[in-house]
Amino acid sequence: MIVDRQLHEAVLLTNGKVLVAGGYRGSGVLNITEIYDPATEHWSETGKMSEGRGLHTLCMLTNGKALAIGGFGDITFVNNTELYDPFTAVWTKTGKMVTPRFLHSSILLNNGQVLVVGGSSTTDYYASSLNSAELYNPSTGVWINTGSISIGRARPPISMLANGKVLITGGFLAGSDRRYLNSAEVYDPSTGVWTKTGNMSVLRGSHTATMLTNGKILVAGGYNFNGFLSSAELYDPTTGVWTMTGSLSATRGFHRACMLANGKVLVVAGSNENGMVGSAELYDPLTGRWTKAGNMSTARYDHTATTLLNGKVLVAGGYNDYQYYLSSAELYA
Repeated sequence: MIVDRQLHEAVLLTNGKVLVAGGYRGSGVLNITEIYDPATEHWSETGKMSEGRGLHTLCMLTNGKALAIGGFGDITFVNNTELYDPFTAVWTKTGKMVTPRFLHSSILLNNGQVLVVGGSSTTDYYASSLNSAELYNPSTGVWINTGSISIGRARPPISMLANGKVLITGGFLAGSDRRYLNSAEVYDPSTGVWTKTGNMSVLRGSHTATMLTNGKILVAGGYNFNGFLSSAELYDPTTGVWTMTGSLSATRGFHRACMLANGKVLVVAGSNENGMVGSAELYDPLTGRWTKAGNMSTARYDHTATTLLNGKVLVAGGYNDYQYYLSSAELYA
């Protein structure tokens, strides 16, 4: 990349290019955004956001624009949101969220709206976490509150289910009763209500959650107060039950997971009790087992990983304890 960064976000645009936005480096949060072109394997700078942000989310809309949501800025937390237009390479402000937040999750619903849930809005990450959720309507540019989850969660992965509902798993509950969670809830866009579903077998945060081609959700790795995790679990939406599956060969949290065209899931990089993780692993849903998928040139965490239209996976940026903020990018083929 042109700029070294961690805690940024990336999305695949409809033209097959990758947009990377925001993040953090030693000088502060970034408003700089970049485009990766798989055809040339080159990066180019594109329009700047109106303000820097990190630990935000970036969500593709059905109209081809990308929505940057919340995060932390230079001074405080951000409740504004911005739209990137790939045709003009310009960011424009859109509606403000009801509640400023970072460490939240967002997802595009089948009805074209964007759901944002959880996170934190205090300078002390351990002080409190949010249980509120909001909906963004692209046709009006307005955010409204929707049903709240039963308990506050920071950095909770969310996944789209085959029936159009949304699953939220684990995360960190801050406050006097601070702890990692094993609970899960399902959001129904038709009612705006969250309902509890089966608990995971393991308390975890900073894990990944990926929908498989069979409709089940694979949760892998993460962290709790006992340390980093190698365990993985499967959620069956038809029964609401979790079952353990094969474990990763290496413990890891703060990693990324990508679905590949062959139905396997690639988990890449992260950190664990030994420092940064440079390895990658593949999960095969047919066998329930993980196999090693080589090592990256540079170990990293707080990076992004994006599956390209050509089937390759682009890993960009992140943090390395020896090289600090990274501008390097790597391809998995």
